[in-house]
Amino acid sequence: MPEATSPARPIRLVLTTTANPEEAARLGRALVEERLAACATLIPAVQSIYRWQGEVESATETLLLLKTGPEQLAALEARLDELHSYETPEFLVLGVEAASQPYLEWLQESLRLP
Repeated sequence: MPEATSPARPIRLVLTTTANPEEAARLGRALVEERLAACATLIPAVQSIYRWQGEVESATETLLLLKTGPEQLAALEARLDELHSYETPEFLVLGVEAASQPYLEWLQESLRLP
């Protein structure tokens, strides 16, 4: 197993939820094709409980986990806002403490414009 190292250029994980797996797949594909994300992982059938317009709501959603770099965050957020069906899409950014060097290199290459 490759040794995990502190990334020279940190990786960011972006979390967003979508109404269904089809929307998550559409968003994930578009963001990867546009090189705003290196990878999109869909986690279907998560149950969300949240407050919306003064009421407590519950919904089955699909969690979309996007792997990207810090340089892509602003454009990724803007594009997600354009493409997303929700009025207020979730956009949570988490830092990554360490990553294997081969994965880091793959991610950076995947985000690089041709």
